[in-house]
Amino acid sequence: MKTINSLLLSRPAKWTAGALSAIALTFGTATTQAQQAYPNAPIRLVVGYAAGGTTDILARSLGEQLGKILGQTIIVDNKPGAASNIGAAFVAQAKPDGYTLYMATVASHGINPALYRGKLTFDPIKDFAPVSMVASIPLMLVINPSLPVKSIQELIDYAKKNPGKLNYASSGNGSPGHLAAAVFNDATQVQIEHIPFKGGNPANTSVLAGETQMTFATVPGALPHVVAGKLIALGVTTKQRSSELPNVPTIAEAANLPTYDISTWNAILAPKGTPEAVVAKLNAAIGQAMKSPELRQRFEKEGALPMTSTPKELSDFIVAEVDRWGKVVDKTPMSTN
Repeated sequence: MKTINSLLLSRPAKWTAGALSAIALTFGTATTQAQQAYPNAPIRLVVGYAAGGTTDILARSLGEQLGKILGQTIIVDNKPGAASNIGAAFVAQAKPDGYTLYMATVASHGINPALYRGKLTFDPIKDFAPVSMVASIPLMLVINPSLPVKSIQELIDYAKKNPGKLNYASSGNGSPGHLAAAVFNDATQVQIEHIPFKGGNPANTSVLAGETQMTFATVPGALPHVVAGKLIALGVTTKQRSSELPNVPTIAEAANLPTYDISTWNAILAPKGTPEAVVAKLNAAIGQAMKSPELRQRFEKEGALPMTSTPKELSDFIVAEVDRWGKVVDKTPMSTN
């Protein structure tokens, strides 16, 4: 079968400027119509973690609502590994047609560029087309009840009187919980030692057992233990209190640290080069989905604050996050335990 290029080359004398303009118009119209028809096939939403975690649950909840709005099935595709880098790399290399999206996190597009400097196969800024922010998720500082403190300020005072005596568990080197604690140590000038584990559940279990004294945990991971009285919640890491824990103060207010504001977050990204019309349609659909009381309730159950943004706002946010967390990672020791 001959291509348009081969036809143009074989009959140059008979192709007038008008004919060439007609061809260009035809293809331009076809492309516009294809974008207007988007989506006309199922959409894959890649999650860089295993099924069952907060990011996966939020992705499935959002996907269900988006599917109704867009009239297509949203298939959540879990590609765990390398702290979510595998999933991010997959999407960065996908065809930019709007049918492969990524559920980005503070890890993939904030922390990992510095934590895996020189090892990433994707650029978190240059290789993606931002679509919309979808959630902000606080962490909460929880302690074992045996620790003789009942507030953030008491914890700070105790740590200063007992330097190096306290330790905190995290889900691993460079994890949001690890870095939230590192920023806390730096801001309050205390010395609380880091004990990394392979995941949030083992970290929580170590605090429950009294092997470690505290952890910066996700709300859904620690809330059942707080309700049962097995852990004590001292504060949340965002400037806004959690809807699931309205009586627990923010660390910023409890410790008089106005700049302390840390959250994990989720956003939808597409591969670089995705048509602007497709990005705009996805952005509008996400905005509509976030108005659903059912979806907002599901997000809040996971301790997540539903959010939206313009693509430009998300782009600026990611640039700032990469810069912010790069500085934190560079000054934070990584444990060899």
